[in-house]
Amino acid sequence: MKIVSVIGSSQANEEEYKVAYEVGKLLAERGITVVCGGRTGVMEGVCKGAKEKGGLTIGIMPSYTGEEANPWVDIKINTGLSWNRNPIVVATGDMVIAIGGNWGTLSEIAYALILGKYIVGYKTHNIEGVEKVDSVEDIIKRVEEFYKNAF
Repeated sequence: MKIVSVIGSSQANEEEYKVAYEVGKLLAERGITVVCGGRTGVMEGVCKGAKEKGGLTIGIMPSYTGEEANPWVDIKINTGLSWNRNPIVVATGDMVIAIGGNWGTLSEIAYALILGKYIVGYKTHNIEGVEKVDSVEDIIKRVEEFYKNAF
């Protein structure tokens, strides 16, 4: 199973939400499962897009109940770990897509780098090891190249 971690702000602006939504749709069309933090913002956008195209979504939830999950999460993994769930989000995916984000996203990028994950970033933190892209098309191109070369 191909799984991509999508990380980004829980308070995404309109552009970030739209990019996440489009990425979710395109990942699902390619049979790729989405894993994220399961909440609002970028996480909601990517899950909504994926679900509209029949994709599978996984939310690594901060609470023990998962009650904060967005409506498009299929599988809730309730951790009770709050922000400490971040390494699990990035470890679950084969690669990582970062869209915008703040401190939580920055921590996830750090964990992804520690784990040696390939990271594509759209308007996110300017960190060595994050491949910057400027469009949804570029994100998906990098995902396709990753899977072509990874396995």
